[in-house]
Amino acid sequence: MNGVILKAVGGLYTVESPEGLLQCKARGVFRQRGISPCAGDRVEVTGDCIVEILPRKNLLIRPPLANLDQLILVLSTCDPAPNLLLLDKFLAVCVHKQIQPMLVFTKLDLADAAVYAETYRATGFPIFFVDYNQPEKLEQIYDALAEKISAFTGNSGVGKSTLLNALDARLQIETAAISKKLGRGRHTTRTTELYTLENGGKVADTPGFSTFETESYAKLSAEELAECFPDFTAVEDGCRYDDCRHRKEPDCGIRQAVADGRIAQSRYESYLAMLEEILARKEWGKKK
Repeated sequence: MNGVILKAVGGLYTVESPEGLLQCKARGVFRQRGISPCAGDRVEVTGDCIVEILPRKNLLIRPPLANLDQLILVLSTCDPAPNLLLLDKFLAVCVHKQIQPMLVFTKLDLADAAVYAETYRATGFPIFFVDYNQPEKLEQIYDALAEKISAFTGNSGVGKSTLLNALDARLQIETAAISKKLGRGRHTTRTTELYTLENGGKVADTPGFSTFETESYAKLSAEELAECFPDFTAVEDGCRYDDCRHRKEPDCGIRQAVADGRIAQSRYESYLAMLEEILARKEWGKKK
């Protein structure tokens, strides 16, 4: 029978199947192939053994998650404030891996999220605001999860687990307070597990950004990077040169859009920082 892996711990896999939850082991052949089954994998099961992993549409390495439809990036307005460069890296990873990103802002009672939301409206990514006194706002997020595999991630302490518990009280995911000494949250999510919602959606609460895969964007070429910024590709006035990298080239449509306010300055600065890292890594590879 076929099923979906919900959790992987110590070589044991919890698989959701038409016959209910199964506790399975995996064939040793996967290790020989250099493949590890992970949450989100669609698998074929015989008895209590996973005998085949069906083709994946995408894969994240850290945390290990396969076949994601959506990545919900939870951002608090403060304590901790958003790290926009890190956020832009994850958004580029999502576009590259064909995962729909969604931005969810929390702690609206402590600071205004409008300035951040305005920065990302031009991307076209869905943006949500969490107010636990307004159930309809939670319902909008809940509806967006229906029949999809989604993961929640963000800096530790932004309220990922609290939000998931509010979306479905059955989950009862552990939460922890912000560390006053460190100024950030303590990790409460130690493993990656998919939870099944009543609307058919499956969601994962992942560890914070510090352990989330940040290297995927580095596999992009300099030419591919701009394609991972939807607000760049939406600019209608093109560049003079087809191979423009949008740094110092004359008649650059992207730099003009930044000057006109059609692209946020912070987004452009993130692009430049990522581009420099890609070029530096390329040069290092040549020397090696």
